Amino acid sequence: MRLLVVEDEIKTGDYIRQGLTEAGFMVTLARNGLDGHHLAMTESFDLVLLDVMLPDIDGFRILQSLREAGRQTAVLFLTARDSVDDRVKGLELGADDYLVKPFAFSELLARVRTLLRRSVVPVFTEYLTVSDLTLDLPRRRATRAERKINLSHKEFCLLELLVRRQGEVLPRTLIASQVWDMNFDSDTNVIDVAIRRLRAKIDDNFPTKLIHTVRGMGYKLEVEDETT
Repeated sequence: MRLLVVEDEIKTGDYIRQGLTEAGFMVTLARNGLDGHHLAMTESFDLVLLDVMLPDIDGFRILQSLREAGRQTAVLFLTARDSVDDRVKGLELGADDYLVKPFAFSELLARVRTLLRRSVVPVFTEYLTVSDLTLDLPRRRATRAERKINLSHKEFCLLELLVRRQGEVLPRTLIASQVWDMNFDSDTNVIDVAIRRLRAKIDDNFPTKLIHTVRGMGYKLEVEDETT
């Protein structure tokens, strides 16, 4: 998921970017309104975290411009302006949520995840296929080379995430948040154990391996060219 943070306070912007990056998101930070407006208008983001009081163009004007241009990217206002009138104005302009500073990062993260779940447009497909691996989504079944593979609920969710993000390196933080809906604790090996069990079912009895470890970064599912 790609997030855009528009925040002119250096410490606040860096704090938000670091926390969201550690939670598994791809974060772009704009330190003024003009840069934030340009990025939001020209690039694709899943969510914009937007300060209201910016020195060049305020967040309300940025949001109004986005909506007038037909861009429906989810927007979360982050601001010290806590009056009812300000909140109403932001929501009436088309904001999806409004969080008043100062805030706990845990609350920010919870709101980000909630907004992202709401903004995902469901794609109605019954099957996902990679090589000879097929996921039957309505029945929550997996087969490889037409052989049924018995998976637990969490194993299927993990495999579905890997298949949907085929070729992408998924950090443990992202896997933890998407599959277990939890913050990643570096002292736990729950992600590694889950990957190891899934790999035993998906790869061990097949010549072509699909699940790969990217050392120091995470995991990916991909049909790799054996000649490279």
